[in-house]
Amino acid sequence: MSFDAPGRLWLLAAVVALTGAYLFLQRRRRHHAVRFTNIDVLSSVAPRRPGWRRHLPATAMLLAIAVMVLGFAQPTRRVNVSRDTATVMLALDVSDSMKATDVKPDRITVAQNAAKEFVQKLPPQFKLGLITFAATAQVLVPPTTDRDAALRHLDALKLEPQTAIGEAIFAAMESIAATQTPAVNGKPPAARIVLLSDGNTTVGRSTEAAAAAAAQAHIPVSTIAYGTDAGTVVAEGRLIRVPVDRAALRSAAETTGGKYFEAATGSELKHVYDDIGTQVDLVSERRELTQWFAGLALAFAATAAALALVWAPRLP
Repeated sequence: MSFDAPGRLWLLAAVVALTGAYLFLQRRRRHHAVRFTNIDVLSSVAPRRPGWRRHLPATAMLLAIAVMVLGFAQPTRRVNVSRDTATVMLALDVSDSMKATDVKPDRITVAQNAAKEFVQKLPPQFKLGLITFAATAQVLVPPTTDRDAALRHLDALKLEPQTAIGEAIFAAMESIAATQTPAVNGKPPAARIVLLSDGNTTVGRSTEAAAAAAAQAHIPVSTIAYGTDAGTVVAEGRLIRVPVDRAALRSAAETTGGKYFEAATGSELKHVYDDIGTQVDLVSERRELTQWFAGLALAFAATAAALALVWAPRLP
């Protein structure tokens, strides 16, 4: 919890002063009572007091004042709420290295199945676009709420040589800009790029340049480093190692304010997509709590008044 007007919390010093004054008066009252030495006579003429209960009305009133001061300082807290709308661009690596079988049965099959599950679980009001990239980046599906097109293309992926991660990010940004709705209250609708790759950029504009452009456009890029360092493929009769370039993908996510993930198995990849789906769906908003503090202060004040009426000293 935080406060929009923390300077007003200094008023709590008045509550501390009132508490000190009340304790001082109570101690002084006991001192004067002891000066009357004939205890038997005192007990016969003085009304019986309810002991510790007589302090409850004052305690409740002091609490009411303290809570009112906290409310006056405009307390707020962050809560997660579902977005009304968002655009998600899913970019998948379809380079030849996705044939590697270090992820069973192979990288591309597991990636296809996990991506389809992600597409189906994404909130229906969100726009989804699909991009594949190898030597170039291709926008297969512009952002739309129609999921069928993305599912059809995911079933028909074809692998090609080379890897153009930077071009995929630039293509995703262009698709978002072309379909983004007008800003609401000065803020454009939420957009995010989710990029899965098992390699590094070998052609086209660099990953670093694309990440810098996405950061300037305030579009987070969440990256998934997919596969293991033991991955291999056969090309032209030779066995070629295809390890994951984790450093470049991590840097792209950090530069743009996105999240970086690693997935070395099919179950890990599905878990990553579930995590990303939650991040896209929920947004943290500040909610003011002043009304709750005002209600609590009123309850304490009412309690103080009720206790004062019930337990106030009365002559018999």
